[in-house]
Amino acid sequence: MSSAETELLTIGPLELKFAFELKKQISCSLQLSNKTENHVAFKVKTTNPKKYCVRPNTGIVLPRSTCDVIVTMQAQKEAPADMQCKDKFLLQSVVASAVTNPKDITQEMFNKEPGRVVEECKLKVIYLPPPQPPSPVAEGSEEGSSPRQSLTENDNQNGSEAKSLIYRLTEEKAGALHQSNRLRQELEIMRRDISKSRSGGVSFKFVIVLGLIGVVMGYILKSS
Repeated sequence: MSSAETELLTIGPLELKFAFELKKQISCSLQLSNKTENHVAFKVKTTNPKKYCVRPNTGIVLPRSTCDVIVTMQAQKEAPADMQCKDKFLLQSVVASAVTNPKDITQEMFNKEPGRVVEECKLKVIYLPPPQPPSPVAEGSEEGSSPRQSLTENDNQNGSEAKSLIYRLTEEKAGALHQSNRLRQELEIMRRDISKSRSGGVSFKFVIVLGLIGVVMGYILKSS
């Protein structure tokens, strides 16, 4: 932070920087340091008094002490071209008596007359880009996690559930096919036994058993 050091005051910064935003008051600070043993009176002037509010615009800086001045730019309706500002400030300082208080300060104290030293320091105004807002966080996502991370976690969870379902259905289908094949083998054995029967006839009970086996096989094949 640059500063100017006169015989009476050290003034800083020399550039009044405002983070410009439309329709919003913006403030910056100016510090005056008195390194002498004298009481120093000061006055702040500007080329555009309707645009800025300076508090305090006059005052006394005690010996070996500092004073902070707040400069507030009124809310602006339009942005300047190229964000350039031609406004200027002038800070005047002069030695004052030890009994002088801020209410006693007048413009005449800063008039340049023989035997009176009035020091002056010019200050520039700089417009800065407004601060950038933080990145939005997707609604429902946990604090500290990005929307992309939340979507990835959901995708991984859904993928795991789908794989589990596919595996379970595959196991059930394999079990049903195994049961069907076993019944087919038993049916084939029973048919062979029938063909080997000496009597060549088929009992009523045996026919019922074959019918039940056929029904079960049809149900298994249909469900698989």
